Amino acid sequence: MGGAPEPHTGWTFITNHARVLAVIADNQNARVRDIAAHCRLTERAVQKIISDLEHSGYLSHTREGRTNAYQIEPGTILRHPAEAGLTVASLLGLLAQVDTRHAAAPHTGRDPAPDG
Repeated sequence: MGGAPEPHTGWTFITNHARVLAVIADNQNARVRDIAAHCRLTERAVQKIISDLEHSGYLSHTREGRTNAYQIEPGTILRHPAEAGLTVASLLGLLAQVDTRHAAAPHTGRDPAPDG
């Protein structure tokens, strides 16, 4: 796990904040190093995102020995007016569905066909 993650160019549909939150939802004892590797971010970027999420009330942590245990606040409303009324739990539920589909689909080297 040496070196910095490969940079990504261009835009994406999912924000880094949502990615970090999803990793923490999957493992509330995840280390910053592991979150960074999974999200292809630097550890410093992940620390900043976690700080943003904590200051906005989406996340808290307790120190357990040398590690952190994170607690997501699932009822917290998303910030953007376009998502008015949607909660963190609804976002994480959607991301979990996408992750489950992605893990179950065979990799063909092409983008999956849209539903519908």
